[in-house]
Amino acid sequence: MSTRTSAAPTASPESRPAQGVAFGLTAYVMWGCFPLFFALFEGVPAFEILIHRILWSCLFLAGLVTLLGRWAPIREALAHPRELGRVLGCALLIAFNWGLYIYSVETRQVLQASLGYFMTPLVNVALGMLVLRETMHRLQAVAVGLAAAAILIQLVMLGQLPWISLALAFSFGTYGLLRKQVPLDGLSGLFVETLLLLPLGLLALGWLVQVDLSHFLGDSRTTLLLIASGVITALPLLAFAGAARRLRLATLGFLMYINPSIQFLIALAVFGEPLSAVELGTFALIWTGLALYSWSAWQGRVRAAA
Repeated sequence: MSTRTSAAPTASPESRPAQGVAFGLTAYVMWGCFPLFFALFEGVPAFEILIHRILWSCLFLAGLVTLLGRWAPIREALAHPRELGRVLGCALLIAFNWGLYIYSVETRQVLQASLGYFMTPLVNVALGMLVLRETMHRLQAVAVGLAAAAILIQLVMLGQLPWISLALAFSFGTYGLLRKQVPLDGLSGLFVETLLLLPLGLLALGWLVQVDLSHFLGDSRTTLLLIASGVITALPLLAFAGAARRLRLATLGFLMYINPSIQFLIALAVFGEPLSAVELGTFALIWTGLALYSWSAWQGRVRAAA
């Protein structure tokens, strides 16, 4: 049999963007609906949910890596433990981000969480300028300035700093900054990160069991939810990887806003969180900043293509 005959059919160039958009929508809609899932954990503290999310994510990702035959880059990374410092930094940052996000859902502060993820692209721009000495274009500078003004307005008018929004944005932004310096793909990188957190997770779980505070195996519903927390961590990541292979970064950038937009709507329509005029003004400033940032990024890519 000839090679041409036995080769698997490949998707046509016209179908790849459509498939990419489908994968991207799947990933961002799943991430956006996370508040609905974590709201199901009644009486389980965020700390314990985080522990199980790490443990079951690691186990589920190990199965996926085996199924997809992706152990080679992982073995290469683990063979050089001295170079795992950045990966460990990524692991600690993403664990903090996960835990704080779960806490925001449990305490019904999803609006603050959505604001944090709306702010993340602008934080990335600021970190790129401050840490990597990247050039900030004029519109990007205005966008970052609008985000800073939004935070200042909340501080002055409401007398409180939106610390959840800031912590989520800066932890995820810094995670992205470190992640760029780690030569691992998304699936392999997340597995190594959870693998490094696994000993801490097992120790924490052992302590919970010892002091009789563990909810695992307490009832079937909670047990299944804790196990599922690891699965739903990996599924949108796989969908995102499929989108990233098929779409331009510009398209992925626009799809990214689906996640916090869904969270924003869930906070208002499902959880009934109050939205004051000042907070609405804050979101309006952030949205304006994101529009300027997106326009600037699009213009930059047009100039680069030209």
